[in-house]
Amino acid sequence: MKYPNTVEFKVWGKYALFTDPLTKIGGEKYSYQIPTYEALKGILSSVYWKPTFIWVIDKVRVMKRIKTQTRSAKPIRYYSDANDLAIYTYLSDVEYQVQAHFEWNENRNDLAQDRNENKHYFVAKRMIERGGRRDVFLGTRECQGYVEECTFGEDEGYYDGYGEFDAFGLMFHGFDYPDEANKDEFWARFWRPKMQNGVIEFSHPEDKSLIRKFVRPMTAEPPTTSGFMEEGLLAGYEEGRI
Repeated sequence: MKYPNTVEFKVWGKYALFTDPLTKIGGEKYSYQIPTYEALKGILSSVYWKPTFIWVIDKVRVMKRIKTQTRSAKPIRYYSDANDLAIYTYLSDVEYQVQAHFEWNENRNDLAQDRNENKHYFVAKRMIERGGRRDVFLGTRECQGYVEECTFGEDEGYYDGYGEFDAFGLMFHGFDYPDEANKDEFWARFWRPKMQNGVIEFSHPEDKSLIRKFVRPMTAEPPTTSGFMEEGLLAGYEEGRI
């Protein structure tokens, strides 16, 4: 299903590291074979984001062959100031096409006056054309990414005609934040993705088939919007001057 406020873009980079954030706090890191929903949502949020809405990733298309590359690293140990020795396994030479849309954040009724679909849609399109407002990272900060507009499905992909592949196992999907979903609770979502001819269709975050794990209590403390919605400040924010 393609929504009226659907955006499409291409993101690529030399390296990517898509890992389960619940298990990557230390030791050696190994990337998932495909990007997670949360990683793609983070990329799109770097392109354009406001608390008025929530980005929903519909699907991703893997354009290049999935391959890995190991690199040595010296991360700082969590229990001391000394460095540790580790091997990180990255995805290398990655490129994806992404299709997404946005939905209003019903938990932010204080921003209801900002729910102008056409405005946010065209600002998002313009920010994609410019390569995003902030730096784009493919899963982690050392993996720089680049964004440009595209039409989802165009150009030849490595896995075109490959058929169905569902051997990814149980993967991290994303987080349910207290300001977007469960009030005063922080949850993690998991799922078992399937790839059809290089295309992975993501389950909606509210899909009941997703496996959920309670992480910890968390209270949302959004900043005040007093004065922000004044016409002059809002115009400056939309134009990228603020």
